[in-house]
Amino acid sequence: MNDIENVKPVDKFVSVDGLKLRYIEAGSGPSVLFLHGASLGSSADVFLRNLGPFAKAGFRAVAFDYPGFGLSDVPAKQSTAQQRNSIPKFIDAAGLGKTALIAHSRSGGFAAQLALEDPSRYSHVIILGTGSLLPPQTQEQVGKYEAVQARVDKEMAQKEPTVEDARKLLQADTFNHSLISDEDVALRHRSMIGRNFKAHQDRQNQEAPAGGGASQAKPLWQRLTELKMPLLMIFGREDRAHAGERAELLKTTHPELKVYIVNGCKHMVHWDAFDDLMRLGVPFLNS
Repeated sequence: MNDIENVKPVDKFVSVDGLKLRYIEAGSGPSVLFLHGASLGSSADVFLRNLGPFAKAGFRAVAFDYPGFGLSDVPAKQSTAQQRNSIPKFIDAAGLGKTALIAHSRSGGFAAQLALEDPSRYSHVIILGTGSLLPPQTQEQVGKYEAVQARVDKEMAQKEPTVEDARKLLQADTFNHSLISDEDVALRHRSMIGRNFKAHQDRQNQEAPAGGGASQAKPLWQRLTELKMPLLMIFGREDRAHAGERAELLKTTHPELKVYIVNGCKHMVHWDAFDDLMRLGVPFLNS
């Protein structure tokens, strides 16, 4: 799909821990909560093209901006733990009830943690491109991506991004560049500047490691088989940090898991693999 869906959700807000959190939604039925990633400019808007189709499939499709992202308030002190813990609080504030989680990038770790901690709250979990839920890179694999990402992060933290920077960021994470519309770029840029840019800079200084909680003796990816609800994982073959190869290894070591690897797909799985997400995700959520 080349353009953002013609469904134009109205910005809504709920209060969580004294902060106004913005969300958008479409449809009615069983709740499905989309969780965005953590890179500069991430927000609920990355799911605009997904909300309408899931609504048409019979779901209440919702996405919200974490504290410090998008149009949500910025807390005085940010942390990954606060972001993770805002998820069940938002669910309660928005009246979603028991909900499915569709989590992209770093949010996949949040979703897995929350589902392990309190399985009664979540009906299904779909993971999109979360590298931390894959077996770690081998010594031979480590290096190239990390060096490039470190340089990009440093550059992004030094000066407020331009519209062209926003386009390049989306292009780096998307295999099919024709999917990126000018509106996509404008929405991304809006969430990369001003207070959002300052919040991003503050997170670089304040954030704990990406797990968002106390260290565990057993890596989270090795605990996926402990989940009490259905789990579906979709990764891009061409995604960063050898994700395709590592996803193949996960399939081999845990064949009981539903792991799908999509060709012609990078980190924006819900864009590059839009059709696959619908084809696999809708019957999965109805199961």
